[in-house]
Amino acid sequence: MELKRFLMGLCMTSLSTMMWGQENFASIPEMVAEENAKKGSDCTINFGAKVGFTSSLFLISGFSVNNVTIDEVQNNYKIGYFASAFMRINFDRHFLQPEASYNINNCNITFNKPLPDSSMGESIHQEASITSKIHSIDFPILYGYNFVKEGPYSLAVFGGPKIRYIWGKKSKITFENFDQKNICEQLRPLNLSFTIGTSVTISRVFFDFRYDIGLHNISKDVTCDTPASNLEEGAVTNKIRFHRQDNVLSFSFGVFF
Repeated sequence: MELKRFLMGLCMTSLSTMMWGQENFASIPEMVAEENAKKGSDCTINFGAKVGFTSSLFLISGFSVNNVTIDEVQNNYKIGYFASAFMRINFDRHFLQPEASYNINNCNITFNKPLPDSSMGESIHQEASITSKIHSIDFPILYGYNFVKEGPYSLAVFGGPKIRYIWGKKSKITFENFDQKNICEQLRPLNLSFTIGTSVTISRVFFDFRYDIGLHNISKDVTCDTPASNLEEGAVTNKIRFHRQDNVLSFSFGVFF
């Protein structure tokens, strides 16, 4: 009788052990898959792409028309757009991110034309404008830090230099309501900016908000034809002068591959 009880207990123990082993064996693939997914979201190197919109601001200085200084200039924001590809090198909460992007930035500035010396004090100012559509290829190199990096979520800030090549043949600058004719502005092809921004990542999707600060004058020279009336008075041929720095605010949506 005791032998039968012993054998039945042994059988029950063996059966319980087998069932426990099957359950844990079945959970191993799930644990491996979960671990692989975790590693995949925190790779040493990530590649990605993004698209977005821009708004340009031209900081004008030293602006004069017909040797008269223009102090008040109105920036009229216009929407531009861009597409970018990048590589992110991760180490702990830090990362380096070189990028390459193609940008089309639009901007318009308006101002009141200076009145001629012969005009009466009651004369009404006329408005003139400069409209720019600038095509460029940008190469930022950013350093970033993740303040939040938990699971699929992260919040990062970043900053770094950006080399900008302005494609002069594709860019277009229009001068409206100027007395001068055939006005042409030459832009410096290579320019340097500094980028700061922040990004929010959810799994493989992220939203990027940044501000590019132009570090120098991008306008190389402005040439034009002076009206015949001014030539008769001995006026100088080039009557438009200004410096401008290009600051750009951008918002983008992207994915990690």
